[in-house]
Amino acid sequence: MARVGHFEIHSDNPERAIAFYSGVFGWEFTQWAGQPYWLIKTGPAEERGIDGGLVPRRGDRPQLGQAVNAYVCTAMVTSLDETIVAIENHGGTIALPKMPVPGVGWLAYFHDTEGNIFGAMQQDATVQ
Repeated sequence: MARVGHFEIHSDNPERAIAFYSGVFGWEFTQWAGQPYWLIKTGPAEERGIDGGLVPRRGDRPQLGQAVNAYVCTAMVTSLDETIVAIENHGGTIALPKMPVPGVGWLAYFHDTEGNIFGAMQQDATVQ
């Protein structure tokens, strides 16, 4: 079985994307070996999850409304309502509004400042 061990965010403007994700989720970015590539630390090593990278986009930016042509990563958050506010305050937009996932929690999908889709989920086993 092959477990996902890394993700990448493609960006038209890496500095803007770094400001967005560090502002919304508190992620830490470190430029790798002077290259146009940034390592992303999403949380402490002892917590479940994966880290990733940020790379300048090669090719055209995805158009809003087109079908998703990628793996979508979902960040686990303490408060989805607070995360929605933070995302909008940092230039992101809602792709699919907050919805219940029965027995799991609350989920919403967003567009970041680079046009990429990502999710945020608040765990709550009481959701119907």
